[in-house]
Amino acid sequence: MVLIAVGANLPLGGQAALETCRKVVETLRALPGLHVVAVSHWYESAPVPPSGQPPYVNGVVRATTTLTPDALLAALQQIELDFGRERSVRNAARTLDLDIIAFGALCQDVSHLILPHPRAHERAFVLLPLRDVMPEWVHPATGQMLEALLERVCGQEIRQIQE
Repeated sequence: MVLIAVGANLPLGGQAALETCRKVVETLRALPGLHVVAVSHWYESAPVPPSGQPPYVNGVVRATTTLTPDALLAALQQIELDFGRERSVRNAARTLDLDIIAFGALCQDVSHLILPHPRAHERAFVLLPLRDVMPEWVHPATGQMLEALLERVCGQEIRQIQE
């Protein structure tokens, strides 16, 4: 089981961030070695940290994969590039952001890929959509249940987008 966070807050070629996120899910469905099991609702959230940027659209995809973590990361980074992602400064506005939140129970800390994602447990924009696709999730490194993690982020600005 792999959990992938999907986010965007800039339009892409006149297409709203929500539409970009939806199209990315279809791209993930077509990715060899990845099988999408569930897709969360979409959420709108304020940028973290606060920055004056447009709000983000966020969701989480639950999937199974035959890819290694490094191969999945490379595929996700290529999809980001294909969707106009430009890497400038940390936390910059973007047309697309794909992050591996968890790769099964794997815990690793290497320079290019830390698993589980080192800040996912601090962010409502990850945890709320994660609850949609895997409410029984337990943080692989800390053993904390999702509901306990959600209690800690309850003050963050986020709302489910009505579709």
